[in-house]
Amino acid sequence: MPEAKTKILSNYFGVDQAWTHDFYISHGGYETAKKVITEMEPDAITEEVKASGLRGRGGAGFPTGMKWGFLAKPEGKPRYLCVNADESEPGTFKDRLIMEWDAHLLIEGIIISSFALGVHKAFVYIRGEFHLPEVHLSQAVQECYDKGVLGDNVLGTGFHLDLVVHRGAGAYICGEETALLESLEGKRGYPRSKPPFPAVEGLFGCPTIINNVESIANIPWILKNGGAAYKELGTEKSPGTRLYGISGHVNKPGVYEEELGIPIMELIEKRAGGVRGGKKLKAVIPGGSSTPILTPEECSELTMCYEGVAAAGSMLGSAGIIVLDEDTDMVKVLTNLLRFYSHESCGQCSPCREGTGWLYKTMKNLLQGMGEAGELEKIEDIASNMEMRTVCPLAAAATMPTRSYLKKFRPEFDAYLKKVEAEMQSSSI
Repeated sequence: MPEAKTKILSNYFGVDQAWTHDFYISHGGYETAKKVITEMEPDAITEEVKASGLRGRGGAGFPTGMKWGFLAKPEGKPRYLCVNADESEPGTFKDRLIMEWDAHLLIEGIIISSFALGVHKAFVYIRGEFHLPEVHLSQAVQECYDKGVLGDNVLGTGFHLDLVVHRGAGAYICGEETALLESLEGKRGYPRSKPPFPAVEGLFGCPTIINNVESIANIPWILKNGGAAYKELGTEKSPGTRLYGISGHVNKPGVYEEELGIPIMELIEKRAGGVRGGKKLKAVIPGGSSTPILTPEECSELTMCYEGVAAAGSMLGSAGIIVLDEDTDMVKVLTNLLRFYSHESCGQCSPCREGTGWLYKTMKNLLQGMGEAGELEKIEDIASNMEMRTVCPLAAAATMPTRSYLKKFRPEFDAYLKKVEAEMQSSSI
């Protein structure tokens, strides 16, 4: 597959001043939004997004247009759009680049989406640690108010839209959509039980659509070129392009925009320059840290689309690809991963609160030479008692990769136990 001919999101990554209003206007910015508001009915916009086949870029991959269609329209209640920019999944760093380099593209997507949804107040919930993306986005929002792009008369169309940039406070759990809503309301970021779903009862008890940054940033291109044109990119069930964030043991880590369906080995070898130091590939995490790990054999024919990664037993997720070379200690990797999830559990559900802590403690003991016989089986038992027993998927985000590491790299874990047993025998002589 040649390098992507159609770039939707990354055309101006790395270009000086690309985040400014003047630059965006000089490259045709906001023309699509003005045309859409003045020439299209809101429902027609939603139908165009449905026709594009755009799927949510936050991880779950739910069809965006279908999600919009679920938005309730009760009388007497406002509707809200919340853009999820709380990008905290380890190995994921694509949304930050959109906000850092092309903040106005995101804002134009918000304007079009808000008009389609009947929204007059939208929010961007941005990760607290994102300094430069927040600075550029906030500057862009202020520019839009100054230039009449936001406010009481958007682009001179008579449409009213206010946009608020809200900084999080460093909690990974607030990337879960309902915890995000709780945080926006000024409460502790505890995920909510569903139903009711946010589209029916979301922010401040009102109908709310929550979309990922990358999802919303695709909207201007779709409305300018048509849903059918977008559908021609990628695969039948996974249309469009994606921002693939490649990190780990590669020569050229970074974010690469390619059509969905590109072979993962092409991304690693041709775009990211291959495994650094000429070493052999040991494993790949395909979609952020919460997705099951894959072996080189599983990656040999793997295509990076929702259905392709699912067929390999993992998930496309956030398309954050982490490459691990032959010298990687998988016990250390899993211990570090479980430390993260133990720390980030919000504590609302006891299976997750206690389970992530137990998983991390048990794995740390193994790593530090204090493991005991049967502890790997204990880990598997703990994992099975965590999944599907919590309000949100954080517990599963810890247990799914754990199971995959133990299944595919079991000899490494057994070797730590054997080392402990050997040392105990030696000390008893």
